[in-house]
Amino acid sequence: MKTGMLKISPGFEDIMPPEYRELVDNGPYGKNYGIGDLGSYKELLEEHPLCAGCGLALSLRLTLASLPMPEDTVIVGSTGCSALAFPQVALHNIHSLFGNQNAVASGLKRALKLRFPDKEKDVVVIAGDGATADIGLDMVMQSWLRREKITTIMLDNEAYANTGGQESGMSMQGAVLNMAPTGKKFPKLSLPEIAQTCGCAYVAAASPAKPKQLAKVVRRAILVAREIGPTYVQLYSPCPTNYKFNPKETVSLIKQREKDGLYQSKEYISQEAKAFLESIEVKK
Repeated sequence: MKTGMLKISPGFEDIMPPEYRELVDNGPYGKNYGIGDLGSYKELLEEHPLCAGCGLALSLRLTLASLPMPEDTVIVGSTGCSALAFPQVALHNIHSLFGNQNAVASGLKRALKLRFPDKEKDVVVIAGDGATADIGLDMVMQSWLRREKITTIMLDNEAYANTGGQESGMSMQGAVLNMAPTGKKFPKLSLPEIAQTCGCAYVAAASPAKPKQLAKVVRRAILVAREIGPTYVQLYSPCPTNYKFNPKETVSLIKQREKDGLYQSKEYISQEAKAFLESIEVKK
């Protein structure tokens, strides 16, 4: 996208909404902002209809702030809590059929490469655990097996949170939810290991409890996808509404889960991806 497209046509300045004018004047497009710059510019997502304390909303905010080139990024989403927030995201985004997001993203990436052969266009899938690990797992895995150059980011709240609280493949064994009153009967799906087996060049698990780490893995995943092949990032984003904890305790709960060994951050980098990252990352 040309950043000039964001300029307001002469004569329309006074009638455009203040939020739009602020986005044009002080947005992140073409400025190489990072997560450390939060609070100093107009963000891509500020107001949204998600629940207080929503881990998914926090993960989405940090993810958007970590995009290498937001002006040349298209997000493909799917049905779920995140779909309620995307209308408020100041970025090109597509809402796909439930579970079909990686198929849509694959076609979009190929089309953008044909239309803009000399320009990088990042296609990033952002969806919940139901769309990624359950209903959409076939589409997700097939995009990895085809080595599509897209990034898949799962916002893992361990439930179908916007439809009453059903268990998902990502719910922990024994988890009690509104529609799983006796507890889930089988273990949580190990999707990072599946992604690695299916050929993802870069795989990471992180959470909004460590914003700098989240920003690093999101950025790495997108850059590796440009050059090498599919990448996968899993962001633990607990749901206070369905798991019945105090909304202000979201981050502390993540830290406690990690301390107890119930959630672990991790990173897998293929040899090709490692060599690529070493060539572009400045040694400190």
